[in-house]
Amino acid sequence: MGGEVPRVGTPTTLQARIRRRRKSDCMKAESSEDDGVELRRGPLQASVRRSLNEAALQLALLNRRVGGRLELKDADLECFNLVHNEGPLTPSVLARRAALHPATVTGVLDRLERGGWVVRERDPGNRRAVLVRALRDRNNELFGLLAGMNTAMADILSEYSTDELRVIADFLDRTADAGRHATDDLASEA
Repeated sequence: MGGEVPRVGTPTTLQARIRRRRKSDCMKAESSEDDGVELRRGPLQASVRRSLNEAALQLALLNRRVGGRLELKDADLECFNLVHNEGPLTPSVLARRAALHPATVTGVLDRLERGGWVVRERDPGNRRAVLVRALRDRNNELFGLLAGMNTAMADILSEYSTDELRVIADFLDRTADAGRHATDDLASEA
């Protein structure tokens, strides 16, 4: 399978470069503030954007590895996550949320159902409609593959105060909302 994959928590050369650049950007901003000059937010905001981009990339790569181990395609894992987090969902809502063609979602749901990840059930409020519900039977398998990342996150989060965690949680919630709105806007333009 090619070269060895660094374990979670082991910085790669790129990660080390990003950390140095982020630290440099933060030091520039702190230096400006310490000198009594208005805080130069630009470099710090750019650092946050770069970090978000890097985090999104690393999480996408992690999801691809996890999906590979579970014999799920990227779209399968994304749809499972949507159903798990937001479900139960109708197939058409899932297609919109995942930005996939309804026929593609049918194939995804067939694979997820065969694999024991989801079940399609009649909507009790509308017997003609179908709802997709995530099954919990294979969660331990999924959580096992994510254990390294979950441990690393617990270690990172333990370094922050309660107030800092509130700020981080607020920032991430607002960022996720902005992403949802941007996705919905692009979908409505299509």
